[in-house]
Amino acid sequence: MDLFADSENNAAVESRPLAERMRPRSLPEFVGQSDVAGPGSLLAEAIRNDRIFSMILWGPPGTGKTTLARIVAHSTRSHFVHFSAVLSGVKEIRAVIEEARDMLNRQGQRTILFVDEIHRFNKSQQDAFLHHVESGLLTLIGATTENPSFEVISALLSRCRVVTLHPLNDDELRIILRQTLEDETRGLGRHRLALSPAAADHLIRVSGGDARTLLSNLEMASFLTLARQGPPADGTPRPIEVNDVAQALQQKALQYDKGGEEHYNLISAFHKSLRGSDPDAALYWLARMLMAGEDPLYVARRMVRFASEDIGNADPHALPLTMAAMEAFRFIGPPEGELCLAQAAVYLATAVKSNSIYSAYGQVRETIQTTGSLPVPMHIRNAPTRLMRSLGYGRDYKYAHDYQDAYVPQYYLPEKLHGTFFYMPTERGYEKLIKQRVDHWRQQLGRVDARKHPNDK
Repeated sequence: MDLFADSENNAAVESRPLAERMRPRSLPEFVGQSDVAGPGSLLAEAIRNDRIFSMILWGPPGTGKTTLARIVAHSTRSHFVHFSAVLSGVKEIRAVIEEARDMLNRQGQRTILFVDEIHRFNKSQQDAFLHHVESGLLTLIGATTENPSFEVISALLSRCRVVTLHPLNDDELRIILRQTLEDETRGLGRHRLALSPAAADHLIRVSGGDARTLLSNLEMASFLTLARQGPPADGTPRPIEVNDVAQALQQKALQYDKGGEEHYNLISAFHKSLRGSDPDAALYWLARMLMAGEDPLYVARRMVRFASEDIGNADPHALPLTMAAMEAFRFIGPPEGELCLAQAAVYLATAVKSNSIYSAYGQVRETIQTTGSLPVPMHIRNAPTRLMRSLGYGRDYKYAHDYQDAYVPQYYLPEKLHGTFFYMPTERGYEKLIKQRVDHWRQQLGRVDARKHPNDK
């Protein structure tokens, strides 16, 4: 029995959700994931030659996991079984195994088992069909939105190839919109609808790279447009405007353009709110960007930069915490992962501030531009050969660990820069302790004023 067969009843087809009707039926119809399912890819060749291997399809919702499984179902000569980890248990697994044995013994037909949401299976349930995947009785295709390294037992994972799917990009989502509006059989073509550029942009932004969400939202917006406008008198396409989309989704179309002025205005407001130690404003601008469709990882990267640029060593925990928030978002994904970014934003906003690292590195770059490639002092040059040592390389170098507190006064900058200070730690946060150490070392080095700035004459 083909569990994925399309109904020939037009009324039944019409009653199905738009996203389901537009689901690709073959790889040529499949949009996106070109590295995984494009021409010449391993998966494309496996489907074309009906040599399906066990695999775990891992990716966010709406990226094509179930669609690829259905394409396999339509193309393979094997017996195909669709199995839901949400609705099934060990008893149902045993029934599938018996059915697979029967199909192999009576008809010589292999069985491909598609397990949707395989991460919902516990260890004992996964163990129930492990042996049969090993023996070749079952070819397993698992679909999951969770990291299979944590959700699939290692013995089973080692016998499957992990196929990673990614959120669809804007161009791919535009293709899906166009195809849906033009398709008169499964899509909206017979309704003569036209999507305004602003409406298309809003649909794409709120979809989060999820094709199913995109088409579900388009379906609601088109229903509202058709209900309001009725059939066109002259056959002119009825426009779907951005306000139609916003009302259908019950979500205001926030002003935003990832490549335009508002993009830079919002990220500037966010950065300045962090620098100004205002956690409330930081949370507000963070949410504004994320709700308008900004790439969360772009925001996370900006926060990582902020942790070094505006906090630095005044709070050394800021950078690792922000990196952890970014990795946590990668692991959890939206929308739950946005809370990790919010935690980092509040921490950065309330942390002790210092731009000493930022200023010091800028001074270093400016000095190098001005002075060029100054020679390395002889006493700290590498001296791996007798000739180099005879020329004075490494001579009189003092090994710091041989001295009290692992410090000995000696110069490390080029001679022309002796007495130049770049890093000027503040009296704030952890940098206050750093400043005490640095001032003490500089004084020992015989520098007259430990507060001297490189631009001072």
